[in-house]
Amino acid sequence: MLFSEVLGQEHIKNHLTTSVDSGRVAHAQLFIGPEGSGTLPMALAYAQYILCGNINGENTGGKETCNVKFKNFSHPDLHFAFPVTTSDKVKSKPVSSYYLEEWRQLLDQQPYGNLFDWYKLLGVDNKQGQIGVDEAHEIVKSLALKSYEGGYKVMLIWMAEKMNTACANKLLKLVEEPPEKTIFILIAEDEEQIINTIRSRCQILHFPPLAENAITEALVKKYHIETSVATKIAHQANGNYNKAADLIYQDSEDIQFEKWFVLWVRSAFKAKGNKAAIHDLISWSEEIAKTGRETQKKFLDFCLNYFRQALLLNYKANELVYLEPKSQSFKLENFAPFVHESNILEISEHLQDAIYHIERNGNSKIILTDLSIRLTRLLHKKSQS
Repeated sequence: MLFSEVLGQEHIKNHLTTSVDSGRVAHAQLFIGPEGSGTLPMALAYAQYILCGNINGENTGGKETCNVKFKNFSHPDLHFAFPVTTSDKVKSKPVSSYYLEEWRQLLDQQPYGNLFDWYKLLGVDNKQGQIGVDEAHEIVKSLALKSYEGGYKVMLIWMAEKMNTACANKLLKLVEEPPEKTIFILIAEDEEQIINTIRSRCQILHFPPLAENAITEALVKKYHIETSVATKIAHQANGNYNKAADLIYQDSEDIQFEKWFVLWVRSAFKAKGNKAAIHDLISWSEEIAKTGRETQKKFLDFCLNYFRQALLLNYKANELVYLEPKSQSFKLENFAPFVHESNILEISEHLQDAIYHIERNGNSKIILTDLSIRLTRLLHKKSQS
């Protein structure tokens, strides 16, 4: 992957290529950035720059045969680890090597994709993947081998926060003292979820959300749309190129999430003293509970963000509001007054608690019903200002 194909983040590109040119490559690095900020594409371009001996800040001028191998992500000294789970294809002890074909498909088609996109591609969005101890054994074995081309070896671990404790503990020594010319690149969205013993052994690089103009230019170039349309989509994407691409195709899960959200808050608002509306909330909880756990968690994250946007609009921080509801009958400005200083903290806490319990395999129907009943009370709470 060329650095020129990685959107924005020029200061990070310069830092990475300069460090390679000067021979100061840290053996363990952690790329932290929100979804759609380009951590994975940057890691791929960086790995290519290291392995192919490229020069002058771009993936050209080095070993041409090596650069060709990167076009389909099949360089023998580039190793991958990512969250996996059992599927129709792999019945037990799943590891990344069993899913390399699908992984290369994701890299080719959606390098800015998220965990939800990956599980959807695998057809396992009703399960939660992880990077387990079996993966750690595979990593240890693959890095014990000599470099195929006699230079560096790169181990790229995507969504490193999905490493379980057993895996992290198994890799500790290897990350701290890897074999000669071995480089770990860990990629994560949530720094706090990575255990401190791994985090402290890595050089950390933080990626900010993408600038609006970088997303706009990319959308115009790739999808041949009007600049005004691209600018509007880039604003709605809020620094997330993956979301911008979804909005182009009208394929964003946010469209379905918004329908669920609107139905939910309307039913919750009507439910105070209304038995029929309580039944609507229970039916809503049953419908969402039928979806996969990853879908449920992503939906609740969407709800969190929706409430925050409503709060910002309520307090006239209009320049920070990027959300534009698709529903013609639901106006954010009409909903905003019901989200204020007296209920936003409790709403956020209950949503985060629900995500926590769903992640730990709690009963989704009970969790969502409980959350709905709590929301009924909170939406009727009066602002103190």
